[in-house]
Amino acid sequence: MSLRNELVRLGLRWFIKRRSRGQTLESWRRELAGMVALIPQPPAGTQVAHLDADGVRIHRIATPATRDTRHVLYLHGGAYVSGGPAHYRHFTWRIASAAQACVWVPEYRLAPEHPFPAAVEDAVTAYRWLTRRGIHPPQIAVMGDSAGGGLVFAHLLKLRDEGILLPAAAVALSPWTDLALASPSLQRNARADPMLCAAQVPGLARFYLGGADPRMPYASPVYGDPAGLPPSLIHVGSDEILRDDAVRMADRLQAAGCEVTLEVWPRMPHVWHLLAPFVPEAGRAIRRIGDFLRGRLADEAQAAVRGNGIRAKTTL
Repeated sequence: MSLRNELVRLGLRWFIKRRSRGQTLESWRRELAGMVALIPQPPAGTQVAHLDADGVRIHRIATPATRDTRHVLYLHGGAYVSGGPAHYRHFTWRIASAAQACVWVPEYRLAPEHPFPAAVEDAVTAYRWLTRRGIHPPQIAVMGDSAGGGLVFAHLLKLRDEGILLPAAAVALSPWTDLALASPSLQRNARADPMLCAAQVPGLARFYLGGADPRMPYASPVYGDPAGLPPSLIHVGSDEILRDDAVRMADRLQAAGCEVTLEVWPRMPHVWHLLAPFVPEAGRAIRRIGDFLRGRLADEAQAAVRGNGIRAKTTL
């Protein structure tokens, strides 16, 4: 672990975790909106466009390293109640460069105004829109962080159950996969986690669920049958309250015969990848993600062959 990471952990504990206690959703959203102006713009040469994906606004990010045959659908975090593509503009270009891909970030609807299953529906809409643009599923990976990491697997289960050809790979960073809040680390790591406040999580889950069963697989994918899902890479920090959400999801994937790589990084805070300008471990993690995605996203010729394959079977 780097000295920079230890200093960042102290800063997060003081300025984020300590301040979040008792904070309302409205004040949290106001703070996040005010932070947008402070988020660095992507470097020169990065192309950013905003499009309509069948009613879901989507941001397209490409860098000079981007290849037209590689695509990443990125589902942002924010506990399903906050955040958006603008909060990730210092990060998504790094993924585009590392994976040599075009990154697409949808503005999925947020709770509590739009509770479950709105986010899942919008993720599916964005994916299907990409495929209708002539992008073959073997050329697409789905990636997300925190709530977006859980949404990666929830949306994949939905695609599979609807018989839609699945993407080539999935990446989940510190995923929130259990809205029933049954993971032991939620309590065991409550003090150790330098960023997230465990006491806030039940309220955030209620905002998103809107009365739905928290063990529904499209809300909490750790309770689903992941058979047939694509190769997955999962990153999580050892001290996170969501550590066991990641570990249990990886266990479910492995038990179902899916290819999965779980990496538990010592003492890394929640989605440390977003701290790339400050924490060297973030850069290393992004490079590992790039290696994983480049190894699984098909080129145009391969995609044409794979695109004629058998669709995923519907789970009964």
